[in-house]
Amino acid sequence: MSSHIARTVWVLGDQLNRNLAHLRTARPSQTRVLFIISLDKLRRAPWHQQRLHFILTAMRRLANELTDEGFSVDWRVAETMRQGVSAHLEEFSPEYISVMQPMNRAGQRLIDSLSATMPITVTPSDQFLCSREEFAEWASANTRKDGSLLMEDFYRWQRRRLDILIDPDGEPVGGRWNYDDENRLSPPKGEHEWPAINRRELDDVDAWVTDFLASVDGLSMKGEPPDGLWATDHDGAMQQLQYFLRHAIDEFGPYEDAIVSDEPYLNHSLLSPYLNIGLLHPAEVIAAVKELSNDIALNSIEGFIRQIIGWREYVHGLYWWFGPDYVNENHFNDDAPVPPSFTGAHTEMNCVAHVAKWVEQDAWTHHIPRLMVLANLATLAGIDPSKMMRWMWASFIDGAEWVMAPNVIGMGMYADGGRMSTKPYVSGGNYISKMTDFCGDCSFDRKARTGDKACPFTTLYWDFLDRNRDVLRSNHRMARVYANLDRLSDIEEVRERAVEVRGRLIAGTI
Repeated sequence: MSSHIARTVWVLGDQLNRNLAHLRTARPSQTRVLFIISLDKLRRAPWHQQRLHFILTAMRRLANELTDEGFSVDWRVAETMRQGVSAHLEEFSPEYISVMQPMNRAGQRLIDSLSATMPITVTPSDQFLCSREEFAEWASANTRKDGSLLMEDFYRWQRRRLDILIDPDGEPVGGRWNYDDENRLSPPKGEHEWPAINRRELDDVDAWVTDFLASVDGLSMKGEPPDGLWATDHDGAMQQLQYFLRHAIDEFGPYEDAIVSDEPYLNHSLLSPYLNIGLLHPAEVIAAVKELSNDIALNSIEGFIRQIIGWREYVHGLYWWFGPDYVNENHFNDDAPVPPSFTGAHTEMNCVAHVAKWVEQDAWTHHIPRLMVLANLATLAGIDPSKMMRWMWASFIDGAEWVMAPNVIGMGMYADGGRMSTKPYVSGGNYISKMTDFCGDCSFDRKARTGDKACPFTTLYWDFLDRNRDVLRSNHRMARVYANLDRLSDIEEVRERAVEVRGRLIAGTI
């Protein structure tokens, strides 16, 4: 008879790494590993099927790896997480269950509740290079007189403390903290060779997860099925990292903000899903970059590093720093639903049609389609920011509340009134024309504010500024655009056209 295993490690679905704090020192003779699939959570939203498949397949592969290593693994399907934990305790009677600090507030509330009545201990998370506690300490010391924080301050602090692209004298390599003047270029004119995209062969684990999802009553999914774009284990994620560094990163910086209609991936790394569920650790990414740094253009290294140790970790820190009510912020009191054009309905807006197709196809687009097409139009049209956040959370393979709340509520829609960004990131058709090749084939005129062929972005941009004069005019960064608004002679026609556009957008007829 085997000896009793006193300790259980409960692995959550976004902590899938053998080398994270909860599993790093675990030994098969001393530890049972628990995975719980909550049917309640699966049914909670109309998830993109690639999102569910990605997470569950990655969980299953880690469970299989741990089994092969000699661990006793309890793979448990339950109506709720609470019921899964209770059933595990009843069957195996461990002295305690160890779980790593969750990455979102719902998980934290669940663990706090369970710990009140069950033998559960919490291991501090080491999934980020800056923990939430370290971020809070930094934020307390770096809040400016107006109450704001700046990502640039955080990014420079991270660079120095992690010694990344820093000279011995503590200054940035190359003498500059950023290379925005070399990066964020418009799409190249004419023919351009973009990196190829690798897809893996689906196997029996993929098939098992697909069959499982098909068997769940009441589950509503959207989007196209998986086609091998996304790796579902650590080795596959590392292969994608190495491919990006050897074949794509050199032009990442210059074209990181560009959008090309027939190239959804461009030079982007496609690593965010792996980082967000633990298949990759940011330290692994930084180590790989350092190893090849002499062969990579400095502007592209800096642009990529900024995303990994700057923006991503800043967003995570702000999610916890801003508090639990942040997800409900609604600065403009907007209440419209997510437009049908975002969810697959036909639209004459060429940019929206392409981006919606990419989300349907891959559960992914890079950050600029999210910000300057989806979130921009949602802000201009008065979409409820909470509804928009939850739609994006369910639709994107790298979605999570800690990701989407600051990115949508703060950066994308200015629903927090400027706690995260100093002005709304909104634009008319001119910016979309500058950074994309969508406008040439569109039936709308990006330059027109009024009339049947006026670009909805352009009409709604001027109408948004007009409707929110009282809220935004005092913002010094908006002075120039309000001066331009005051010179418009057709503002009444713009208002009339905007009412029509918003109505047709919500009805799905534009």
